[in-house]
Parts: sequence; C-alpha cells; structure tokens
Amino acid sequence: MKRWIPWVATAIVIVVLGSGVWRAVAARKAQQQALTESTQRGEAVLALQPSELLTVRRQALALGLPVSGALRALHSASVKARVAGELQDLAVREGDSVRAGQVVARIDATETAARLRQAQQQADAAKAQVDISQRQFNNNRALVDQGFISTTALETSQASLQSAQASYQAATAAADVARKALEDTVLRSPINGLVAQRLAQNGERVGVDLRVLEIVDLSRLELEALIAPVDAAQVRVGQQASLRIEGSSLPVAATVVRINPSAQSGSRSVPVYLEIDTAGAGAARPLLRQGLFVQGVLETGRAEPLAVPLDAVRTDKPRPYVQAVENDRIVHREVQTGARAQLEGATMVAIEGLPEGTAIVAGSLGPLREGTAVRGAPSASTTR
Repeated sequence: MKRWIPWVATAIVIVVLGSGVWRAVAARKAQQQALTESTQRGEAVLALQPSELLTVRRQALALGLPVSGALRALHSASVKARVAGELQDLAVREGDSVRAGQVVARIDATETAARLRQAQQQADAAKAQVDISQRQFNNNRALVDQGFISTTALETSQASLQSAQASYQAATAAADVARKALEDTVLRSPINGLVAQRLAQNGERVGVDLRVLEIVDLSRLELEALIAPVDAAQVRVGQQASLRIEGSSLPVAATVVRINPSAQSGSRSVPVYLEIDTAGAGAARPLLRQGLFVQGVLETGRAEPLAVPLDAVRTDKPRPYVQAVENDRIVHREVQTGARAQLEGATMVAIEGLPEGTAIVAGSLGPLREGTAVRGAPSASTTR
C-alpha cells in the first residue's frame, strides 16, 4: 500500500472537521445577532404624556415651618369660693355668656353676717373705752397742771389711753375682715366671656378656694407652638401663619406675638405664641374653641430655589433621588432636599444637585427602572 494514502485521508478529515466548526461558529454568531435584533425590536418604550413630565426650575416659594397645637383663651378666669358655706343662686351653666362684675352665685351669708355684727359690736365697745380713757387723760392732765396729782398718774392714764386706742384699731380691723368676708359671699364674674365649666351645684357646701365656675374669653385665642432648636432662629415677632382647625378646611390667620426666652428642658424646643385673628376668621370664627387642635405653616420668608413637587422626589434608596430623563432614558439622580412650601395647592420642595431645566418624571408614575427607554420626552437641556 502506498504510504501517502493515510496522509491524504488525514488531511481530508481535518478539512471536513474545520469546515464543520466554521459553519457552527458562523451559525452561532448569526443566532446571537438575530436574538439581539429581536430583543431591540421588542424592547418596551414608555410613552410619556406632557402632564407626566416636569422641568426643574426656580420657583418663588413662601418658606415656612410647620406648627401645631391646641388653642387656648388668652384670658380665662376661675370663680372660686372665698368663704365656706352653702352655695346658692347658681343659675349659669356651660355655654352661658357672662359679663365682668355680674353676680353668678351666692354663698349663705347667715354665719358671716353674724360674725360681722359681733366684730362691729366689739369695735364699738373698744371705741367707748377709748372715749373713757381720753376723758380720764384730759382730767389728769388738768390736775397735773394745777399741781393736785403727780406726773406719774398722768403717764399711767396716757398709757391706758394708748392701750384703748390699740384695742379699738384691732377691733376695727377685725370688723373690716368680717365685712370683706360678707362681701365675698357674693360671687361675681371677673371677665366677660362664656362659662366653660360648672364645678358645683346649688345646696352644696363649698370650702374656701373651691372652684365653682371656669370662664373663658374667646375674643382672643392663642396657639403655643413648639419650634425645633434649629428652626427657632428663623422665627420673629410679627410673622404670619396660616392655620386650619382639625376637621375643617377653612384657613385661620395668626400672628407671632411672643417668643419664650427659655427653651424647654429635654427637647430644647422653643415655645412660640401665635395670636389668632378671630375678627378676620370669617366663616371659621364659630369653629374657634378653646382646646381645639390646629396645625398649619408659619411663614418665615421667601426665596426662589430650584424646586419640584415633593412627590417627585423618591426615598426608596439610601439617599433621595429624582427620575430624570436623559437621552430618552430614565436616569436616577441623587438630590439634596431643602425647605418645603405650598404652591397652588401642591407641596414643593427645594432641591440641589441638578441643573436648572432638567426634565424629570412626575411622582404619579411611581418607580421606574433606571435605563428604561421613554418616548415623547424633551432632552434634559430643554424647558417647558
């Protein structure tokens, strides 16, 4: 057998195998290219509506601090029993209007009147003793001048007169105390206002300093708001606030009238007092009551920062970000948030970290995967 035949056979096998490998690689590349083209042709493109796109731009915002708390009357008073006795003639109840000086109740004055008579009679007796001592002193002084008695007797009568006068003054003071106690049996309202609480009933025996009525003046109401230490420096007397009563959408204006010079221990919050404009409350005035919870925003100034709606800033990552549109794709851009304010019924937030004019997606669309293709969006450099 010829020796070249095996070599020829081997070469033929190699050529056949090489041709098969080349065809397999070419087929694999064609398959990958076809898959890529198919994937690109089938990629979902999100069509954005004009209302779903926002542009980062400067906004004139009224900067403010959130405030909340319970309303309280600037003027309130407690009607207390100043003497012990049986309560009588208490006719007013919660919600009744009273005037300053109006008699609202009485306390049985039988015992008090008797004590006054007793003290007055003791004062009268002491006055009579003063008169006697005075006449005796005058007589002794005349006798001393004539030389019938010694000066020692005159000094003794003078001391008796002084003692009688002191006793009379003490008795007069006791009568005044009894008279004041008799006057205190009549309970009067110290202010104009409305009865907030009735704490006793007719026929009840009350003790000294027992509260009978609570009266509040709703013509002037105020809110004590606690401001965080970092924000307290922005608050000034005279700044305005817009408040809303719990359960009502009607706005109520208020003004900062006082700032507490001391911070609260523990929280270090600074109490700030806002007076409610009850005269200008309009339809909300009948709703103003002591103890109602209100909340709102205290305006601390104005600025024009780059701002976007608060719901457009996402917080599902360690740092807040917005979903920007760049080269027709969604890109997540981290931002730093700042002050918040209400603008045309929406809550706006100041941001840093994006150039003005950047197109972002509205918060109503929810989270979008970074790299998502979009259509109908302006480029990042355009503004609407």
